[in-house]
Amino acid sequence: MRHEHLITSKQLSRADIETVLDHAAAIDADPEIVAGRHAGTLLGLLFFEPSTRTKMSFETAMKRLGGDVVDMGSVDSSSVKKGETLADTVRVIDGYTDALVLRHPKQGAATMASEFVDVPLLNAGDGAGHHPTQTLLDLYTIRENAGLDDLTIGIMGDLKYGRTVHSLAYALTNFDAHQHFISPQSLRLPREVVYDLHQAGDGAGVREHETLEEILPSLDVLYVTRIQRERFPDENEYQQIAGEYQIDLETLSVAGDELTVMHPLPRVDEIASEIDDTEYAAYFEQAHNGVPVRMALLDLLLESNGGDTGE
Repeated sequence: MRHEHLITSKQLSRADIETVLDHAAAIDADPEIVAGRHAGTLLGLLFFEPSTRTKMSFETAMKRLGGDVVDMGSVDSSSVKKGETLADTVRVIDGYTDALVLRHPKQGAATMASEFVDVPLLNAGDGAGHHPTQTLLDLYTIRENAGLDDLTIGIMGDLKYGRTVHSLAYALTNFDAHQHFISPQSLRLPREVVYDLHQAGDGAGVREHETLEEILPSLDVLYVTRIQRERFPDENEYQQIAGEYQIDLETLSVAGDELTVMHPLPRVDEIASEIDDTEYAAYFEQAHNGVPVRMALLDLLLESNGGDTGE
């Protein structure tokens, strides 16, 4: 890896992405190739927002590499409750660990925090900003199910506040993917993201829609996201949109046989449970892929930053 920190998927070139995904595939096939490689290594977990998959998969990944984790715990039980700043928190934990994983409700928090630490820092989500490690496991899942070249993908739901969407959209420009964004007008992709996507290519690969039906038959992948209630400044605005853009087997009746349905989870009611046991569903596989992908990422970052490789 060429980077000291991983803050946004915009940092990643196609070569960077393929390096991580290839290493993840090797680990997925034989976890023993990295077992114990980072014995004695400590990963600091600083989660200022709730998390299940991201936090637990990072912890699992570090332990499968032979290391361990130290966890800040809940905000209510930490010195943050006493008024400690994020800068001071990361400075302190930096002295205890060999790498840090940060999730924070404020967009830009990971960028700011990275200026105060010497160990690698990985952004595990900063408000409605970015979530690059989720993007890497998303790309791994897409590659395993549909391939990344000549890809046509629909990304549906909360595109305004969805950090997983923003990160994935940027990363897919490395593969010249045809990206279709499906959402209500009020949750469209931020205009600055659309501008960046157009700047990254000729703009031909970016299309926006309000309905899924018109483009569903042409999709290789449908990436569904939930409407994020916690991001809405106005509860009434959320209530007006909640329940839109749901899919079930009837919805997918016009889809191609090879369609892959993904979701970063947790879901609320966007994907009917009747889809779970079909060939379409890849979202639980997607969550499981968080472990080998994060193992690969940690192994590469720690090795490139002088971590113990056990060799």
